[in-house]
Amino acid sequence: MPWFVIYTKSRNEKKVAELLQKNGVEVFCPLVKLKKNWSDRSKIVETPLFNSYVFVKLSEKDRNVVFNVPGVIRYVFWLKKPALARDSEIEKLKSVLHETMDSFTIENYQIGETIKISEGDFKGLDGVIEKQSKNKLHVILENVGIKITFQRS
Repeated sequence: MPWFVIYTKSRNEKKVAELLQKNGVEVFCPLVKLKKNWSDRSKIVETPLFNSYVFVKLSEKDRNVVFNVPGVIRYVFWLKKPALARDSEIEKLKSVLHETMDSFTIENYQIGETIKISEGDFKGLDGVIEKQSKNKLHVILENVGIKITFQRS
């Protein structure tokens, strides 16, 4: 069975995933932990990696069951066919999301500079520096089509 991509209402990703799972659908909603700062406190919160997107593993004949869940808008299409994600891509995302880096150093990089990732699942890939701050480094992995942010603890 393939992984289909569904588009959800804004900020409904986790709720849609939970309800679909309760209905017996295999779901993957990649979440990342972010530190959010408010004026009076800071907190670690889990937010979706892809805003408004959830992956579901269904047979073609069962595709309509997702519309029984509030918050589901539509399937994502590519070239007039439902967008699909391969099992290997989903597994790669799962493994990357569970990986943590204990420490790293942020050097003085130049915006647009190309660097080689030296650790983790993206080891050996080239990334382009998008932005750098005191504790964060934003890198675009053009070959994979994603942006990753390294944050010093």
